[in-house]
Amino acid sequence: MSAPAQLNTPPALQPGAMRIIPLGGLGAIGRNMTVFEHAGRLLIVDCGVLFPEADQPGIDLILPDFSPIADRLDDVEAVVLTHGHEDHIGGVPYLLRLKPDIPLVGSRFTLGLVEAKLKEHGITPYSLTVKEGQVERLGTFECEFFAVNHSIPDALAVAIKTDAGIVLHTGDFKMDQLPLDGRLTDLGGFARLGAQGLDLVLADSTNAEVPGFVTPERQIGGVLNELFRNAKRRVIVASFASHVHRVQQVLDAAAAHNRKVAFVGRSMVRNMGVAHDLGLLNIPDGLLVSMDQAADLPPQDVVFMSTGSQGEPMSALGRMANRDHRQIEIDPGDTIVLASSLVPGNESAVYRVINRLIRLGATVIHKEVAMVHVSGHAPAGELLYFINATKPRNYMPVHGEWRHLQAHGRLAELTGISRENIVLAADGDVVDLQDGKARIVGQVPNRYVYVDGLAVGDIGESVLSERRILGDEGFISATVVIDQTTHKISAGPYVSGRGFTDTTTALEEVIPALRDAVTTATADGVSDSRQLEQVMRRALGRWVSATYRRRPMIVPVVLHV
Repeated sequence: MSAPAQLNTPPALQPGAMRIIPLGGLGAIGRNMTVFEHAGRLLIVDCGVLFPEADQPGIDLILPDFSPIADRLDDVEAVVLTHGHEDHIGGVPYLLRLKPDIPLVGSRFTLGLVEAKLKEHGITPYSLTVKEGQVERLGTFECEFFAVNHSIPDALAVAIKTDAGIVLHTGDFKMDQLPLDGRLTDLGGFARLGAQGLDLVLADSTNAEVPGFVTPERQIGGVLNELFRNAKRRVIVASFASHVHRVQQVLDAAAAHNRKVAFVGRSMVRNMGVAHDLGLLNIPDGLLVSMDQAADLPPQDVVFMSTGSQGEPMSALGRMANRDHRQIEIDPGDTIVLASSLVPGNESAVYRVINRLIRLGATVIHKEVAMVHVSGHAPAGELLYFINATKPRNYMPVHGEWRHLQAHGRLAELTGISRENIVLAADGDVVDLQDGKARIVGQVPNRYVYVDGLAVGDIGESVLSERRILGDEGFISATVVIDQTTHKISAGPYVSGRGFTDTTTALEEVIPALRDAVTTATADGVSDSRQLEQVMRRALGRWVSATYRRRPMIVPVVLHV
């Protein structure tokens, strides 16, 4: 049930077989993208981003590695998008930069969010709107779509049918039995597929370690009502900018307690505009006000619906916590509700924001102290129901860290699926489905592609390592001037540092050692600038290590005059 650590280049795909290549979403929560190949054609399911962690300084987004299919974009029939979360659609603009006419297929809300995002990139996509129960022929792939409930409207699973077999990709899903929009996960449809003979299932693993069943979304409404009733001043609710159901509950609670609502954050305004235009968000007349109007209202009469539930420093709530939001300043007595779960890796950032808000005098309510959020992913009890209903021949956990994938694989084994038919793959592993058997046959290149400002892919691990060193240890520069005729030092060494020490004279102690090292090297016939710089780096590095037990970045410069 475990995948090999190192694999060879995969062999040519055999006639009648299907190839599955996950380019993201395995081993981390985000960057979801899976490529399906059959009869020389490709189908992509999802194209998302991963958000950077603290040890990736300066990075804005992390994309899937498109290189394994970069020379085959003409073979792509379409990109099927299961739902509108950033970890499933955020990479679409970068893929369409390479080939803008790749068709996008998804539900109306998913495509509404994608099209608004693409407009900001100056791209007008070819799109096909689908809904549950619909069957579409996308080249060699016949796709049937199924309703699933999740923490965003209009989420879909997709069954991909070819003469190689039937493959079901769930996307993200849970099985809330009392969904706010009445849209149940189509377990009956999945069971029908199972009766037909499901050859392979790729299923959401995020909550595979969590026992039991999901709490219904509607239980949160009463909690929010109670919080609004007890709040004496402003209420600020932070949530994912795509969580329409949560925003609707906030709007309902605000209306019940005679409070006006202002949306805060560009993505919140954009996404809720799309949801309202599609009839997915009901906003009572007169409830919504602008930020300027909200600023003039008494504190007890206003609610701010904000982005920033994951502690992002540049989000609306993050700027409020840092006291640099242009329009909102946190005052003692304000009530702040974090209506979301923590994405793995964001815990420190979220708790940092919570602590700053509390220091400013606010009351902060989050998932650990009140029922203000429930997960959008199926826990273990629901996954067992799903596996038993579908009865697939082969099972492939996706969308999760390695611990989630392993736990999901164990659940599949408990239901009677053979260990050899449970595929635990990593990003870049190549899985072939042939004659009813799925197995890993090789590996393609797969790396993190970093977005830094407008630059895409020109930042690698070596640059990030240098940035980490600069952030942790600072840097020291040393400059020496060499006479080209005598090959002796004519000026320097000059030594300075940044982010290393506040003691202005500390680095003067190393100057004699640097001078001796360079003088000895030039006397031995060393004249090349690069070689002399290495001499300086070693001498300075030895001194810093012996004196401070630290490893800053060392930047030596040799000038010949």
